[in-house]
Amino acid sequence: MKPKLRSPHLAALRALADPTTRPRDLRRTLGVEPATRRWLIGGVLPLWLGAGLADWHRHRRTHIETTAGARESLIHALMITEAGVPVALGLFCEVNPGVLATCAGALAVHGATAYWDVSYAEERRRVTPLEQHIHSLLEVVPLMATGFLTVLYWDQARALAGKNGRPDFRIRLKRRDPLSRRTRIALLTAMGLFGAVPYAEEMIRCLRARPTLEPQPAAEPAPTPTLSIPADPEHAAAE
Repeated sequence: MKPKLRSPHLAALRALADPTTRPRDLRRTLGVEPATRRWLIGGVLPLWLGAGLADWHRHRRTHIETTAGARESLIHALMITEAGVPVALGLFCEVNPGVLATCAGALAVHGATAYWDVSYAEERRRVTPLEQHIHSLLEVVPLMATGFLTVLYWDQARALAGKNGRPDFRIRLKRRDPLSRRTRIALLTAMGLFGAVPYAEEMIRCLRARPTLEPQPAAEPAPTPTLSIPADPEHAAAE
């Protein structure tokens, strides 16, 4: 059975068959997949972890443990898991229709959970404009990872749509050009230290302050200040 060619290899073969192809164009085509993986490792992953750490800091500054409580912290744990799926699959697994479908599903669920998070939190603690911008970044990062994988493995995306043979939905660890053992350990350590540990600390802090996952009551809205109309001096004199 002949091995199936991936999109970058097919593009390289087409480039070789084209007499107008220049050597630098061929080098660029052959380097697309390694460059995308480097961007996922050196760009997308640090961006996601950094935004998550900044979001954890904003939760701490707004005293989540005494306002929205452990229920919001649980929502955060769900979103970390959902956003981490596209990144982890792209780094450690062979990209096929099953991986692309899982990434797309995780992306959709993450968007719905993010809406739930904000709608729950804004009634119980102050969600600052800075935190809202951090949320936007956290929503874009899994979209970036999924988009890169879809474009890079376009043949697998077509198979998922039923236009390029029978789709393979098995999730398998990457066998072709896998990451080195040192790189895998470094990535998993970074995801643990800067992703899992801060939010585990947040959950422990919330449960210590209020040991329940029940929804906390919404905060009473602050009274809206009204504009007072000064009295007319002539009218006051007449009285």
